[in-house]
Amino acid sequence: MGSAKDGPSEPEADAPRAPGAENARERLDDAPAAPGGNARERLEGRFEQALSAFRVVVIVPVIILLLAALSSFAYGTDVFVRSVANVVEDPELTTHNLGYLLLLTDLFLVGATLMIAAFGLYSLFITGTETGGLALRLPHWLRMHDLNDLKARVISMIILVAGVAFVDVAVESPDDLDTLYLGGAVALVIAALTAFLHFGRMDGGNGS
Repeated sequence: MGSAKDGPSEPEADAPRAPGAENARERLDDAPAAPGGNARERLEGRFEQALSAFRVVVIVPVIILLLAALSSFAYGTDVFVRSVANVVEDPELTTHNLGYLLLLTDLFLVGATLMIAAFGLYSLFITGTETGGLALRLPHWLRMHDLNDLKARVISMIILVAGVAFVDVAVESPDDLDTLYLGGAVALVIAALTAFLHFGRMDGGNGS
């Protein structure tokens, strides 16, 4: 019996590769990226930047809303001055004098609603998209983070304005039946707005 020689075992030979496999892999690695893909990505990036910058046009309705609010406040001030003159001439609490006060309240509420809409649009489209920018210094109840917040505040003010306007008409209206019909219509509108606000917020909260 011949004895086996001690010594390091020889490494096994690698599996043979196809002749063109290595060259094909090198050609794939060295192949330049398609120029059409880079051009399309650059075009998409520029379009997205332009689309993001286009949101600044919301400043136009914001300015218009602020000017309209200022006009409402100015008109309310004029009504106040005239109502003071009327009260001085006729100090008795008449429906006419009370109507002046209700109209004054209504005008100031309309101006406040316009300001809230302006603040909301600016917060959502301008400051709300800037993570490192300065935020508006607004009270907590006036801070809006999405369209549901803006919708809730504006609809709440509209309901308040509608209620005050109805009281103004009811005070000076001589026809009880017309006042009843108007009250029913206003109540229906308020109920519809309240339902829309409630269910709209639920849908927004569920992310649907």
